[in-house]
Amino acid sequence: MTKDVLIRVKGLQMIDEAEPAEPIEVVTAGEYYFRNGHHYVKYDEMMEGFKENTINYIKASENSMEVRKKGVTNVHMVFEQDKKNITYYQTPFGNIQMGISAARVNCQETEDNIDIHVDYALEMNDEHVADCFIEVNIKPKHAPDFHL
Repeated sequence: MTKDVLIRVKGLQMIDEAEPAEPIEVVTAGEYYFRNGHHYVKYDEMMEGFKENTINYIKASENSMEVRKKGVTNVHMVFEQDKKNITYYQTPFGNIQMGISAARVNCQETEDNIDIHVDYALEMNDEHVADCFIEVNIKPKHAPDFHL
């Protein structure tokens, strides 16, 4: 895998079962490296209405993933299969206590592709609010088979 990559992050939060949920998807350029058995990616995220970027860091291995955000929002989310982790999500509007219970974390890699899939339950202030998933795909920036 090369240092310069394209990252596709797709997520879904199923809060209200009566209304169909629409996944959120972001495709952006970023940086990749592999160290001590972990995959690392870094990319910038722009939030509507703010001038400052949020820098996103993803660290993934076979059965865990960590997401760190620094900037407009700040958080360190840990997704470990069959474990619950508590964190605080700092936003411009205040802090939110979050509980993350990952039911499945799967990381598959080939020479030019990394796919990460996480299914998890999300709690806010000790109450279950959503069943969610995150899919991350990492490819070299000039991969011929990259498509949206």
